Amino acid sequence: MSDQRREKIKKQRGSKPPRDQKGWDPKQDQRHHRDHLTHKALSAASDMGHIVLSYDDNRMAADLFGEYDQNLARIEQKLNVEAIARGNRVTIKGPGDLCDLAKMVLDALYHRLQEGDTIEQADVDGAIRMAQASDEQLMLPEVVPDRNEGAGKMTFAQIATRKKKLTARTATQDAYIRAMDRADLVFGTGPAGTGKTYLAVAYAAMLLERGVVERIILSRPAVEAGERLGFLPGDMKEKVDPYLRPLYDALYDMMPPDKVERELEAKVIEIAPLAFMRGRTLSNAAVILDEAQNTTSMQMKMFLTRLGENSKMIVTGDPSQIDLPSGEQSGLVQAMELLGDIPSIVRVQFTAEDVVRHELVMRIVNAYDEEARRRAQARRVLERERSRNIEAEERHAQRGFENPDMLTAYPEEDQAE
Repeated sequence: MSDQRREKIKKQRGSKPPRDQKGWDPKQDQRHHRDHLTHKALSAASDMGHIVLSYDDNRMAADLFGEYDQNLARIEQKLNVEAIARGNRVTIKGPGDLCDLAKMVLDALYHRLQEGDTIEQADVDGAIRMAQASDEQLMLPEVVPDRNEGAGKMTFAQIATRKKKLTARTATQDAYIRAMDRADLVFGTGPAGTGKTYLAVAYAAMLLERGVVERIILSRPAVEAGERLGFLPGDMKEKVDPYLRPLYDALYDMMPPDKVERELEAKVIEIAPLAFMRGRTLSNAAVILDEAQNTTSMQMKMFLTRLGENSKMIVTGDPSQIDLPSGEQSGLVQAMELLGDIPSIVRVQFTAEDVVRHELVMRIVNAYDEEARRRAQARRVLERERSRNIEAEERHAQRGFENPDMLTAYPEEDQAE
């Protein structure tokens, strides 16, 4: 390189700091790092949301926020946002997508208040789950709540009787109610506390009030009494009432007590053990079989074939709580396996996430489910090990037959024979 060229390069460099052998400029790298952190901070700031909601009705706004803003506190806890109430306004701060979810929840709950409903903590939890299911699109279309495009609100499936109006609290409950609307036979399965039986009885009461059906028939297998009720004191009603009490409780919630008594006396509402369904045809009726996991295969077949014209049949149960004798197959489990491909039959599967009782119930269900999974995994491991041992013994025996020299029989026994 000529001297003139070297001088020209030196002038162009000016007072730039020297680089190491790899051409790394420490100050330039620091500037790049600082710019990267600034860009990252700006990006994070741009992702933060700030939404202000205002409500016209101060009383409804107070009901929406809850006593001491407990509903807003629940939304903060579940969605990891900040919700601050001032009068009839609420300010939501946090990640943008979570702020949008919180707005969706509040809009849905406010819409329910406008419809005349009341709001409890379970309703808030349900609205959060519904919003998450709708936002993530994890459910089938019929499971995700409908959206009113004009108002930007979610609409939940409802069951309305003269005494009470129920709104789905989870996406699965929403699917359950919609399934009962469109199908003649619905299986609702899942853990306790998910509302399977309660919603089914409420739906039957609604159909009776509207004149869609002429009677309600509620049944349970009396497993605790072994279906042998003759030795119990009292008449038939007194014998079976202890086993059917949950169905009565749901009925009294949906209808005035005096009307329930009149309908029971007139046989418009009938509550009976499963054994008394044999030989009947149930037409123009809403028929519910509860605790179906405790039916045998023959009992389930008998019950399902009772379905008559203009009737709806709802079967509920929890396959994880089978009380049948050891070795007896549950009729519910078998029915779902055999009838799963029939188009007019719908099965709705509830999970622990759908539990609407005390929050501890969901944790209890999860603990038992986890234990059941561990036991099932252990059984599968033992079965595979047993199969491998049997196969190894068979191969060893086969090789022995193919090569008699491998057989090490006892000479004395061979000679004696």
